[in-house]
Amino acid sequence: MSNSRRNFIKQTGIGLIGAYVGSSFLSSCANTNISKGNGPFANIGLQAYSLRDLLVQDTKLTLETIAKIGYSHIETFGVDVVNNSFWGMKVPELKKYLADINLATHSGHYDMSKYLDRNSTEKESIEKYIDIAGELGQTYIIAPVTPMHDLNNLQVDDYKYAAEQLNKAGELAKKTGKTIGYHNHFWEFREFANGTRGLDILLAFTDPELVTFELDMYWIEKSGLTAQSYFKKYPGRFAMWHIKDMSKAYTETIVGKDYDKLPLDSIFGKIKYTEVGTGAIDYTLLKDSEKESGLKLAFVEQDDIYIPNKFESIQKSYDYVQKYLAK
Repeated sequence: MSNSRRNFIKQTGIGLIGAYVGSSFLSSCANTNISKGNGPFANIGLQAYSLRDLLVQDTKLTLETIAKIGYSHIETFGVDVVNNSFWGMKVPELKKYLADINLATHSGHYDMSKYLDRNSTEKESIEKYIDIAGELGQTYIIAPVTPMHDLNNLQVDDYKYAAEQLNKAGELAKKTGKTIGYHNHFWEFREFANGTRGLDILLAFTDPELVTFELDMYWIEKSGLTAQSYFKKYPGRFAMWHIKDMSKAYTETIVGKDYDKLPLDSIFGKIKYTEVGTGAIDYTLLKDSEKESGLKLAFVEQDDIYIPNKFESIQKSYDYVQKYLAK
């Protein structure tokens, strides 16, 4: 059998499985027409990247299932600027469909890796991102990552330049009532010679009136630091949290002198996620920090899901949040 034929069968099979899992799971989900409490945990969102494969296979079914589980909103990713679409759906169609299934979107991840890169002459259009976010009704436009082409060699000046660019984008966004934000991974916690970390540079050199931050709880914990320490040092700067959990078998810190000079791809084998509430991060200790952090929106996210039914995974995380974090 040729590789192309084998790949076709494999891809088709994945699609059929995704559709079956979605349609059968959908009927067992709770009705979303129930009153929820107030606050970001009671009204938890989902970073749609968690279900990226299913969104491509069947966008509407995947979104409907997310809503049926009980999530109040999604954070988008992967905009196709040329076609003004997400996952094959034109922005006006997506907006209407989300309204039909009572699923909001307040925030989106928009690629700014070239915009934040001091060595790139080609820049993404922040104005276009602002227009798309406005069309969807989003308030927050988030840079999901630093420049990707040379993550192992980011320097202080790279972070300072990125901060300047975020401020410029923030000024544009503020004119339309929106806010620019930045989402971290673990490499922003690598230390430079003077003990400074990349995320600290971004926080110090951005204007709080123009730029907010989306703290990824997994990555800060995996870096051997605590979210509470950042909330205390930079109160009110973290309007968004990504709530994801760490496998108890993969708790080794991946930032520090033994790791900071290693190529990133040599570290990825030490990373594994799990459903919220089943891992090593105690979110019951973090939930009381929401006021100090400035929290407005919280999202469940799981970069990789290892159980066959991915909807079951996000259901488990949702149930934990509602039981232990929602007020």
